[in-house]
Amino acid sequence: MTTIAFSPNPTAAPPFATNMTLDGESYLFTAFWNFYAQRYYFTLTGQNGNVALHAPLVGSPLSGEPINLVFGVMTTSTLVYIPDTGTLVVDP
Repeated sequence: MTTIAFSPNPTAAPPFATNMTLDGESYLFTAFWNFYAQRYYFTLTGQNGNVALHAPLVGSPLSGEPINLVFGVMTTSTLVYIPDTGTLVVDP
């Protein structure tokens, strides 16, 4: 399990970016603020430049069932955002 601090910078373009490994492949995770929706959206881009996923950054509660943001896209890896701690959790 890998924990990544989600600390977006509103003056940067994009506000947040990090590399992560999902299903054994390296992906660039970028997050952008959507003014109209008043929430972050994220994009996962593969090394070949193809977008694997673009979706809202939905937060999981500290207690209860975590929300896997890559369900249906990745077969073995999970990606969970926990807003209370400001972390992204990648497993495995």
